[in-house]
Amino acid sequence: MPTAGASPNRTTDATHAATTLDGMAEAVVIPGGGYGVTTGMLWYAGEVAARRGATVHRHSWTEPAPDAFDATVETWVTAQLAPTLTGRPLLIGKSLGSAAAALAADRGLPAVWLTPLLTAPWVVAALGRATRPVLLVGGTADRLWDGATARRLTPHVVEVADADHGLCVPGPMVGSVNVLARVIAAMDEFLDAISWPG
Repeated sequence: MPTAGASPNRTTDATHAATTLDGMAEAVVIPGGGYGVTTGMLWYAGEVAARRGATVHRHSWTEPAPDAFDATVETWVTAQLAPTLTGRPLLIGKSLGSAAAALAADRGLPAVWLTPLLTAPWVVAALGRATRPVLLVGGTADRLWDGATARRLTPHVVEVADADHGLCVPGPMVGSVNVLARVIAAMDEFLDAISWPG
């Protein structure tokens, strides 16, 4: 992604421990199975946190991920992320990354889940155990999204009509760009609502 206007001093690669020396707020951006942390929506979501003064750690998987619907994926994602997490960061994840919902619930972390796997029972169960607020974002054309389940789990939901798993909508590309703007605005509003960083 172009980095014009980015906050390079506040963004790091999170293949190492997510720590900061100056006591600043932290956010960890978690990729999907095929959607990297410097791609589209995840890039801008990380920038929302950075512009709020957070140190942003962009995680990369260190080995090929199991199938997103394999029951071992939750354990695999936790094993990948747990060593990198210290403190109480905001988690921002896409698709496969939402398997970290269990880690967020166990550690009491707020989270933003973009196109979470709401048809995976273990993700839904973990989201149901959340003790900190979560924002769920998905599209009605995404077979992995379940709007009714999302609304049952949290009052913080953005559901985009006709959007697919990449949060793209049919028609001219400007429509999908508008979805990006809507989601980023909703993330800012969510973080305001939960007073993050506190």
